[in-house]
Amino acid sequence: MKNNPKSGMMTRRTFLKRSGAAILGAGMLTGGYAWLWEPRQLEVVRLTLQCPRLPKACDGLKIAQFSDLHLGFHSHISDIEHLAEALRAESPDMICFTGDSVDAGVDAMPGYIPLLASMQAEYGKFAILGNHDYLIHPNRVSGLLQSAGFRVLRNEHALVEYEGERIAIVGLDDQLMGSPDPLRGLSGVPENMFTLLMMHEPDYADTAVLYPFDLQISGHSHGGQVRLPLLGALMTPPGSRRYIMGSYEIGERLMPLYVNRGIGETHLPIRLMCKPELTVFTLRSD
Repeated sequence: MKNNPKSGMMTRRTFLKRSGAAILGAGMLTGGYAWLWEPRQLEVVRLTLQCPRLPKACDGLKIAQFSDLHLGFHSHISDIEHLAEALRAESPDMICFTGDSVDAGVDAMPGYIPLLASMQAEYGKFAILGNHDYLIHPNRVSGLLQSAGFRVLRNEHALVEYEGERIAIVGLDDQLMGSPDPLRGLSGVPENMFTLLMMHEPDYADTAVLYPFDLQISGHSHGGQVRLPLLGALMTPPGSRRYIMGSYEIGERLMPLYVNRGIGETHLPIRLMCKPELTVFTLRSD
């Protein structure tokens, strides 16, 4: 019996079949991870920021930021429970929510109010509205946030007293759907007071740096929501084309900007290489 020299070789058809199966399998695994696993994996990012105008009495002030809940779009009670648990574990002095409570409707939001109300901080909880909130029903979203104990800032500020000193928290209208007015937001803030700006769209930092803000915190971008090695974010919405996630220094005076990756998703219920984020800042006087 003669040996067939081709018997141990893979035919072109077999190779294509196996390659196709491998690609399909990898795609299914990646898709399952991005849909079912990563959106549930909250990451707590802790940062220390040096702030020259921060009063020495406020050295060590801890501020927690989260953003972009997008309640109603494939949101899960368990995700907000996990966020609330993480906030309790961090024990922040203040909580800042930088917008987009809802996605395409407000009907799901009331069911989450008890969890939002359970988030506690001794020196206050502050919120702004995002473009989705303005698009749906800004007044109703504001009312629900207020019922959960958040003070909603719309072109206005709050003065927070901490260890006998005061700092200002300014919240502006959404850049895309509202009318941000920094002069109105700063009206009444004493000169040379440390001032934190809450602004949904991070690219607004190029405007904010022209005003006496010491720090801007934003969301909106979701960090791109889907990121690939070397390429980074595949797509970001208007208002977050320049600043997508993490820390930046803006302008000649190097104003700090931080962009939070958000909690929920929009358009597609997936995250890839871009986990949901709770940010905890510890502020240090210079």
